[in-house]
Amino acid sequence: MTAQANVFAALSSPVRLQIMLWLLDPRPHFAPQVDGDLVEDGVCVGRIVNKLDLSQPTVSAHMKKLSAAGLVRGKKINNWIFYKPRREVLKAAGVVLGVPK
Repeated sequence: MTAQANVFAALSSPVRLQIMLWLLDPRPHFAPQVDGDLVEDGVCVGRIVNKLDLSQPTVSAHMKKLSAAGLVRGKKINNWIFYKPRREVLKAAGVVLGVPK
């Protein structure tokens, strides 16, 4: 029950919910990346920063909360962190966000 509560708490922020929706279906929301595939490797945090027009520390704080709840997995490529969703965590918590897959 605690893991499920953490998922809902992380998604209670409109910014974090928007990030998750983008990460679940990244191709329509982000241009192709030089490093890393949007789906296979995840979305570069810099792309998320630009799309939200928020500071990098603010976006990193949001990503930390999503990561702590188990909703995203980070992967370092060169100097950047790329995030991809952990669909199995959403499914286990009973969360359906209305996106494909």
